[in-house]
Amino acid sequence: MEGLERQEGLESREAGGFRERKEPEGSDARVRIPRMRVMAPSDFRPDFDPNVLAAGGGKVPASPAGRYAPSPSGDLHLGNLRTAVLAWLFARHAGYAFRMRVDDIDAQRSSSEAAARQLEDLASVGIDHDGPVTSQQENLNHYATALRKLQAAGLVYECYCSRKDIQEATRAPHARPGIYPGTCRSLNSAERVAARQELREQGRVPALRLAAGVDSWQVKEAFSAKATDGVYRDEVDDMVLRRGGNVMPGCAPGEDGDDGAGGHANDYAYNLAVVVDDALTGVRQVVRGDDLLSSAPRQAYVAHLLGLDPVEYVHVPLVLGPGGKRLAKRDGAVTLRDMDSPVEALRWILDSLGDAVDVARDAVDSLGDAVGVATEHSNDEAYSRDGVDSSVDTGQRGYSSNSAQRILTQALETFDPAKLPREPVWWNGITR
Repeated sequence: MEGLERQEGLESREAGGFRERKEPEGSDARVRIPRMRVMAPSDFRPDFDPNVLAAGGGKVPASPAGRYAPSPSGDLHLGNLRTAVLAWLFARHAGYAFRMRVDDIDAQRSSSEAAARQLEDLASVGIDHDGPVTSQQENLNHYATALRKLQAAGLVYECYCSRKDIQEATRAPHARPGIYPGTCRSLNSAERVAARQELREQGRVPALRLAAGVDSWQVKEAFSAKATDGVYRDEVDDMVLRRGGNVMPGCAPGEDGDDGAGGHANDYAYNLAVVVDDALTGVRQVVRGDDLLSSAPRQAYVAHLLGLDPVEYVHVPLVLGPGGKRLAKRDGAVTLRDMDSPVEALRWILDSLGDAVDVARDAVDSLGDAVGVATEHSNDEAYSRDGVDSSVDTGQRGYSSNSAQRILTQALETFDPAKLPREPVWWNGITR
């Protein structure tokens, strides 16, 4: 395809922060590796995080971190909260900072109200974090910069396929199921012009895809049973970096909602966004549900192309509802706000961790007792002033996130990741 023509000889060509090595005559291999920029001596000081620098975040003190990054489309259920507690435990156990991020790249499905409720619920089960809460909507300029770097290296091409086109192509003989076959990658210049014009007449712009140079990639995986000796490998394809769609409102003819990177402005794909997000905040450990395991190699490959150091992944089992499917609101009272108090949720989460933590049940029960006693005296001014805890995030007298933090701190002191159950956790309601 254009911009990816094979060079011959042994010279190299630099473009946009990447170096293309020209292979010997007769070789079909194309190798592009990130080109090191010329750094000032001060850049090599150990207190500067190289990933933050590479992502355009400036010189900030190095502080390896874990993170939790919910999408604000509704209240968190117990499965989400359990994963958040595990992310906090793994990070603190490793001596890392812990970051909190709102993954609101899908602006249409996200709301500030949902984000606020999620943050309240996380605090209610004792999860604290270091530094400010960040959001993906704050990082749009950094996504554009990353995309331009990949474009300058000849690693991005336009895709004109509809969803129907892609579905039909992946069902073809010899196609890899679920993997984009690169239909638009091999188009010549005239075909591109015609396809682009056809979309433009429909008021649409093409998607932008990564021209992957590998079929698979491996990542460091510290927990999943699908990993072998701490390594997990899976397929990589020409993934979407920015989605296509309708031309942005207010754009003049031919502008295509251009934000400087070419194409539909700001509609970046998660696989690009999350890599940049993590780099900007020094994240080196990603703990999340194992339904996202197969996306890790894709994200790690994008990080590699952007010159970022790899992160370590920890994919933990999901919580399943009574029907054996991933826990959801259809399974009844599954959110913290459905329960009598946050103590019920915290107790269930800690019980679900099995022998990985050793927290005296009576310590959690005593926290629940305090809630009950304070609730009985909710109209007693003297008790509210002098009682165990008189104000809370969730609006329940007798409970504060500080109390839950003390319980989580006890859990952290005994946390043993090797004893964490590797099977899915079943939810069958709260046992009081």
